[in-house]
Amino acid sequence: MAELVRVKLIERISRTPTVESFRLSPQKKVDFLPGQFLQVIFDESNPGNKELNKYLSFSCAPGKPYIEFTKRLSASGFSQKLRGLKAGDELLLKAPMGACVFKDSDKKIAFLIGGIGITPVISIVEYINDKALGTDAGLLYSNRNEDEIAFKKELDGWKAANNINISYLVSECEPKDKTCYFGVINADVVKERICELHTRLMFIFGPPKMVEAMKALSLELGLSENNIKTESFVGY
Repeated sequence: MAELVRVKLIERISRTPTVESFRLSPQKKVDFLPGQFLQVIFDESNPGNKELNKYLSFSCAPGKPYIEFTKRLSASGFSQKLRGLKAGDELLLKAPMGACVFKDSDKKIAFLIGGIGITPVISIVEYINDKALGTDAGLLYSNRNEDEIAFKKELDGWKAANNINISYLVSECEPKDKTCYFGVINADVVKERICELHTRLMFIFGPPKMVEAMKALSLELGLSENNIKTESFVGY
């Protein structure tokens, strides 16, 4: 059940030119499941203020001495508030929330992800690594260009340690890194890059249009609705 919790900013971590992580020390332990999200509350006097109180995914595994969320910073008032945070500042969170979660019993999984939708995937994949679960996982991760591939260093490390199959796609220009592929996530790419697709639980996170498109693609490829788990980033 979600509760209000005070946290103190420990560190800000640049992930890409536009994406930043905020690592926080909570006053009390926050128990959450990999894939869940939280709400950052800047306007405590008006919980319904959708401009200053927004939902963000956990971008770290449960069980750490800290919690973390990650945001693509924009010109919004909420992003300006985040930009103004410095180490030692306190803020209010509501957590945890969300039912699109990974369970230890999920043995074969896949992700269809674009851009900042990677944040809950990081929580899941780091959790799999930390617990050495040996989960058979495949990830298709699409961005506009190579500079915007958030968490690539971390993902590459987990890929090597856990034999996780990761394919990076960029859509705007031919990538310089030959481990990345030029293009977008479509039926051919999914069939080529994710083996034994029909035996997997598919996770899809991101903005509503992206989630709708990837769910429709998954159904088109023959996945059962019961094997597709989605979470839309509303009001992001």
